Amino acid sequence: MIEDTIKKLSEGAPVEREEIVKILGDTSDEAMEVLRAAADSVRARAVGDEIHVRSLVEISNYCKKNCSYCGLRTNNTSLTRFRMTDDEILHVVKKEAARGRKTIVVQSGEDPNLKPDRVCKLIREIKDAADIAVTLSLGEYSREDYFRFREAGADRYLLKHETIDPELYAKLHPDCEYSNRIKCIEYLKEAGFQTGVGIMVGLPGQSLESIADDILFMKRIDADMAGIGPFIPSPDTPLAGGPTGDLRLTLNILAVTRLVMPYILLPATTALGTIHPEGQRLGFRFGANVIMVNATPPRMWENYTIYPNRLRPEADEKYQDRKLQLMIESIGRKISTGFGHSARREERG
Repeated sequence: MIEDTIKKLSEGAPVEREEIVKILGDTSDEAMEVLRAAADSVRARAVGDEIHVRSLVEISNYCKKNCSYCGLRTNNTSLTRFRMTDDEILHVVKKEAARGRKTIVVQSGEDPNLKPDRVCKLIREIKDAADIAVTLSLGEYSREDYFRFREAGADRYLLKHETIDPELYAKLHPDCEYSNRIKCIEYLKEAGFQTGVGIMVGLPGQSLESIADDILFMKRIDADMAGIGPFIPSPDTPLAGGPTGDLRLTLNILAVTRLVMPYILLPATTALGTIHPEGQRLGFRFGANVIMVNATPPRMWENYTIYPNRLRPEADEKYQDRKLQLMIESIGRKISTGFGHSARREERG
């Protein structure tokens, strides 16, 4: 019985890969409600009712990689490229800190212009400019570079593993090394980062078995964060025209991840809100406790097209903040006023 397996998971008992596959694959209303209730209960017990709001600034859409699914891929010659200056980035940081945000997420394509020295300088400038946690999502660097970023003051690093299946990884990333991606995640843990990984749901060639392996991988490495959202096919990529990732399966994966890793930081992703008007609200009901609000300047946001039809930030920030607050309150939750670090950060030193 799936209900028995869900109960085992919610009580912290070990579970087999095949049992996870069965839970993921049952998207009936009855099974999903049992799973949702269990994940919501574990979430409340482990990390409480607070939702952590992160401000996301996308500083460059240049990328040297050619990943099959991403609109920023280097072979996409139709894209207008941009790079923010450090002054432009710091302006956003100060504005978001004044808005009450306690985390800035600095994200880009794998831009060759983002040399380690510049990244270290930028981290220090952000820390000097505001009392704010810094999450980086800049791609693959060397072990030494990650240690330097951590020493400069960065708190978290998001590097999605995309899939733990090496054959699928190779198909999706023609110019990347699977082994190097895994090594980079290990380096981030060594450097003392609160480390985030994650997957897209519905990639061509992905199976329930590989998704179960992804969840077990996240548990094995003791990830602090996991970005899990539906795949949205992007024009000007080899995967254009394919099917969008399934909402119900994505919600099941969020819930199972919460059960397997009670303390994890789990976003209700923008992609969820893109494929369904209630997607992020549903994500919170299935175990999520983080949301990212885009703070990229509009002229640049328009060209950070990792996938089409992204949720557009509201022009009126006060209206946007009030709208978010009302949505969060409507599900009996509240916005955190803290930095939103990993709930087990002190345990790990």
